[in-house]
Amino acid sequence: MLYYLAASLQKVFGPFRLLQSYAVLIIMALYTGFVLTVLLLPRLYRFLPKDRGREFTVNAEAAVGKPTGAGSVFITVFALIAFLFAPMNLATVVTVLLTWVTMLTGFLDDRAVHSWGEYLKGGIDLFISFAASLALFYLYFHGEVRWWLPFVTGEFVVHPALYLGVSSMVIWVSINTTNCTDGVDGLSGTLVLLALSTLGIIFYFVLGHAKISEYLLLPHLKEGASWAVVIFALTGVLMGYLWHNAFPSKVLMGDAGSRALGFFIGMCVLVSGNPFLLIMTSAMIMINGGTGLLKVALLRFFNIRILHNIRFPLHDHMRKNRSWSPTQVLLKFMIMQVLITLAVLGMFFKIR
Repeated sequence: MLYYLAASLQKVFGPFRLLQSYAVLIIMALYTGFVLTVLLLPRLYRFLPKDRGREFTVNAEAAVGKPTGAGSVFITVFALIAFLFAPMNLATVVTVLLTWVTMLTGFLDDRAVHSWGEYLKGGIDLFISFAASLALFYLYFHGEVRWWLPFVTGEFVVHPALYLGVSSMVIWVSINTTNCTDGVDGLSGTLVLLALSTLGIIFYFVLGHAKISEYLLLPHLKEGASWAVVIFALTGVLMGYLWHNAFPSKVLMGDAGSRALGFFIGMCVLVSGNPFLLIMTSAMIMINGGTGLLKVALLRFFNIRILHNIRFPLHDHMRKNRSWSPTQVLLKFMIMQVLITLAVLGMFFKIR
């Protein structure tokens, strides 16, 4: 909104022209999100549902009674800030709105007396993922999807059926692995923070920059800077949440936060034009939560047993079997994610 008002406002006061600078908008969105979330969240604790403890989770009793569903607060703040600061097109508007809808489904589960069943939640996630993929197909890609892939120069036209299948799965996996990673104070939020920061840098400095993208033989994303403003708006509110979620936490994001964050990451990965970027942004999230989902799916539907000596999510195995403290889990997972991100970043963007 401010981006479009700047043209009129600068006639009254010249410095208002800065509101059309993407760098200024990114800084304003990030800091506004952080400050609002830090100040607002504690004042809303009493309105949030209380955590019931997760079944089969290590030390789940430590979380019982804490306010949960904080995602309902910081995702709402994010949506408002995105509309205020970011230059929005129809695709970004739909992405922000669907992120809020995904948060709402998680919040309803957080506050339910009895947790929703796995199949119900999985079905809702799949419906949202398919709807979001369809929206991107028509509103962003305009009916023709082109992907750039690792180690290959140039773009490839993707068949609509392949795109809808792969993109729906990317979003679904991102939602559920992020949700599974939410079990140690600060862990899911910190890993998502790394993912968002990486995506923001790629959208603003690489894909959104005509000369750099040309030098790296990548497609130029004309609206990359606009998407970066939205990404850093979410980064700011997530920092504000982590301010209160650092061990020992005072509040938990709940499914309201983890599901919405996973959805947003999946959407940004698809907008980038390379679904494999999910490996770069969310490798530890996928390893931590995705392997557990794979283990359960193989056992439940095919009676195939794998990794039967490892507890999942993996952070529970490290705490129970390796005696890692919550701080050790957080720092070591964070270090591994940084190492993976740097390695994949180098391979995907330079080996072409």
